[in-house]
Amino acid sequence: MTETETLEKRAHKSSNGTVSTEAGRDDVFDPTYKAKEGPKPPMVIVWRNVILMSLLHLGSLYGVFLIPSASPLTLLWSGVCFLISALGITAGVHRLWSHRSYKASLPLRIFLAIGNSMAFQNDIFEWARDHRVHHKYSETDADPHNASRGFFFAHIGWLLVRKHPDVIEKGRKLELSDLLADKVVMFQRKYYKPSVLLMCFFVPTFVPWYLWDESPWVAYFVPALLRYTLVLNASWLVNSAAHMWGNRPYDKSINPRENKFVTFSAIGEGFHNYHHTFPYDYATSEFGCKLNLTTCFIDLMCLLGLARDRKRVSHEIVQARRQRTGDGSHRSG
Repeated sequence: MTETETLEKRAHKSSNGTVSTEAGRDDVFDPTYKAKEGPKPPMVIVWRNVILMSLLHLGSLYGVFLIPSASPLTLLWSGVCFLISALGITAGVHRLWSHRSYKASLPLRIFLAIGNSMAFQNDIFEWARDHRVHHKYSETDADPHNASRGFFFAHIGWLLVRKHPDVIEKGRKLELSDLLADKVVMFQRKYYKPSVLLMCFFVPTFVPWYLWDESPWVAYFVPALLRYTLVLNASWLVNSAAHMWGNRPYDKSINPRENKFVTFSAIGEGFHNYHHTFPYDYATSEFGCKLNLTTCFIDLMCLLGLARDRKRVSHEIVQARRQRTGDGSHRSG
């Protein structure tokens, strides 16, 4: 292993310039995984999830037709709910709790936990555990949304069937003490179902009905159901589209790609080739805030004193990596 490769594997810089070890992190790809020999386990369809997801998408389609009848304030409120729930995923359970790429104060962690409940994509503990497994065993049987099984499976199909046994086995072996020690994570996990009913469905519906006399029907189907479905699909595109379409300027040997559409829809999560190459970088991109609303949000929180210790990969390491393993498609921004 060259000196540059060693640096890439073991070091990154935080916002105050300190260097920390990356050895033993559970979000770094493990190339030693081997699929078990013999026939694959049978795919078991979870019909309850199939029915619920079908009804959800039908309801959200109906919500699209209700948009013209919604007041401007209701549409604005839908956008606010989209942003809060998206940040609960991107800045919260993804960059903070899954990758520990920065540190957040208690008030910020509570806000992000609320946003995570509004997003309704499993509680923080389960989401972060599965995401670490995804990074450690990407595109293998142990990857919860293995993109090598096709777009549909990576996008939504993985939620409609039982997990592959390797996903469960590898998830149990992860070091999750940081999540278990976080009282916000454990509180949200304990009260996850009522928090989802409150934040994902009741609050988005109640606010426009109570404050500006919006129709309860419109308030439910637009800022609640349609907004929820849009956030879901924006998040799923990171698992599907960003693993299939786009360029690979940092590591051409892995499937994750740089995808501008996903970057826009998932408020900054589409720089996916960079992210899988350097999963501990808080910005998930070498371009800072450019097309990356989540990075802007974290930077603002640091400016307000609500976050600190943003971890960043040095320019020298990024440049060395793209020259060594990139596909030659790199641009300056």
